[in-house]
Amino acid sequence: MTESAPALRIGYVPGVTVAKWARVWAERFPDAPLELVAVPQARQRDALVRGEVDMCFVRLPLDRAELHAIPLYSEVAVAVVPKDHPIALFDEVSLADLDGERMQDASDIDALDATVELVAAVGGAAVVPHALARLHHRRDLIFRPVTDVEPTQVSLAWPIDDPGEYVEEFIGVVRGRSARSSRTAGERDRRGRGEASGRSGSAAGTDRRAPGSSAGTGRRGGAVQRGDAARRAGAAGRGRPGKSGPRKRRGR
Repeated sequence: MTESAPALRIGYVPGVTVAKWARVWAERFPDAPLELVAVPQARQRDALVRGEVDMCFVRLPLDRAELHAIPLYSEVAVAVVPKDHPIALFDEVSLADLDGERMQDASDIDALDATVELVAAVGGAAVVPHALARLHHRRDLIFRPVTDVEPTQVSLAWPIDDPGEYVEEFIGVVRGRSARSSRTAGERDRRGRGEASGRSGSAAGTDRRAPGSSAGTGRRGGAVQRGDAARRAGAAGRGRPGKSGPRKRRGR
């Protein structure tokens, strides 16, 4: 019986949706199982450095010591308020619009469920990343983008010392590389050795030139050069193409 490959363990903090990448992975690497692991925001670094996950979708800030991280996307900050709040009339707000409000503490990402409950129960407002407002959305609350709060950054991180066999492949999936440009480590090694061998043979063949030939002759000799000369002569008689007519506008 063939032993199955170990699962690639992918962690994700609250608010990050990984289903679309998991579907692509399952289609592209059916023999390499993917294990999705929910990771509390407060433990995102520990989960990586302690080997609980191979890679993790993290929310910055993050101590980058011993870790690689690539940025993926930003999350707009939104204000969560009761449904009958005056800012419901606006598409977006600023912090000045929230002056005088009872601001609920939203610093603990892992406790936002309780924070949102508090906004619904006693009023006030909480400023949180948009993805988390959607995650904890309630019918009696609304949220509006806040224009003067810096967005938060979501990144994909993994340990420097133990990258794992499929790390590059998963990065390719997340970044939208096509299946043709995504290869396992073993396939890359085999292809690299083959390309190196092919380049060596090609170089040796190129150096075998007939006596008296110049280094720049190669494939652009004889009929090809005469054809180029004829085209240049014809172009000279007709004038340079593209200079006389109007420039084509790029479609909107």
